[in-house]
Amino acid sequence: MKYYLLSVITPSEGRPPSAEGLAEINRNLETFHQELREAGAWVFAGGLHGPETATVLRPQGGDVLVTDGPYAEGKEYLGGICLIKAPDLDAALHWGRRATWATTLPIEVRPFMGEA
Repeated sequence: MKYYLLSVITPSEGRPPSAEGLAEINRNLETFHQELREAGAWVFAGGLHGPETATVLRPQGGDVLVTDGPYAEGKEYLGGICLIKAPDLDAALHWGRRATWATTLPIEVRPFMGEA
């Protein structure tokens, strides 16, 4: 089995879902996560706070520079992750499609390096 990262791509602009909409997304995510567990594909998943909460560490000379906020501003940011096990890319894309429906957001599917 290979490991794949399903990245939840969140738009920087726009309106967050209503309380009811968010509750439905959370129910859909729990169903999705349960399906992953039952299939033996579950490794880990979690949402992230917005990029304004980030702290960036950057090597500079012989020291490390610490700055608040994202390194670069963009139209999208990483809103959450799900790490799965899948036999191949097609299987990982199947789970990515399910994640898209659960979150209502774009999902990037990416294999880990060094996996046979």
